[in-house]
Amino acid sequence: MISTLPFGRTGHASSRIIFGAAGLGRATPEQGAATLQVLLDRGINHIDTSLNYHDSEPRVGEWMKEHRSRFFLATKTASRKYDDAKRDLESSLQRLCVDYVDSWQFHNLIDNQEWEAAFAPDGVLKAAIEAREQGLVRHIGVTGHGFDAPVMHRRSLERFDFDSVLVPCNYVMMQDARYAADFGALLELARERHVAVQLIKAAARRPWGDRPRTRRSWYEPLEDPRAIELAVRWVLQFPDVFVINPSDVTLLPLILDAVDKPLTTPSMAEMEQLVRGFEIEPVFEGNRMLTPPQHA
Repeated sequence: MISTLPFGRTGHASSRIIFGAAGLGRATPEQGAATLQVLLDRGINHIDTSLNYHDSEPRVGEWMKEHRSRFFLATKTASRKYDDAKRDLESSLQRLCVDYVDSWQFHNLIDNQEWEAAFAPDGVLKAAIEAREQGLVRHIGVTGHGFDAPVMHRRSLERFDFDSVLVPCNYVMMQDARYAADFGALLELARERHVAVQLIKAAARRPWGDRPRTRRSWYEPLEDPRAIELAVRWVLQFPDVFVINPSDVTLLPLILDAVDKPLTTPSMAEMEQLVRGFEIEPVFEGNRMLTPPQHA
């Protein structure tokens, strides 16, 4: 069984691997059924999805009819305006077959203009606070892609007391001195405020480029079990973070295998060998994804 940690100040002890359901909407029914069984068998008790992940929410909703009490359920809105966000939440609740979600997150809130719109008097924050007061949302979070995510999340935390943040983190990104410093500053602030920190792209390999897309993710993920183990264990050196799996659900068992034993942090030499051997590259250029995302 995967170990758990307090998910910030929410009162929930979440599995350190959170099931990211981005790829579930594109999975076959057989893959969806197998994924649910993996979650139940391995003790994954936290699901992260989004209204923008195609048919992910309805697929998760089928699970919720029987298993709602077993999962901390998080979804997202990409809308920045009050009215649009309210409609998004109504749609998400209907698609997920639930009366409330445990966390509602502002999806990829990085762009300055969108940030200002989200916190404006008629922005999504107003909708989120109202929804929390009405019991439709229990906690509020913010997510981000790209190299400016840690800086923007710190800015967001100064404006509002979010319960969670979501940022990319992997060995290659953290070799960028600016990013490492910004990530460290965000982690320190999150610890001070008991804000949960979720990490994405831990097992990213590189952009697809001209190579055939053999996985259901907008970037090419690592597939080799040992490579995944090193990559995931490296980010789990931060003792109070949670890792979200790549959006190809068939890779989930390999992610879980990587942490289903006493954790040790790989050495610098091991990680450098991993980068060279698998030709690992950044999947972001600044805040721009190097391959247009399909559902991430």
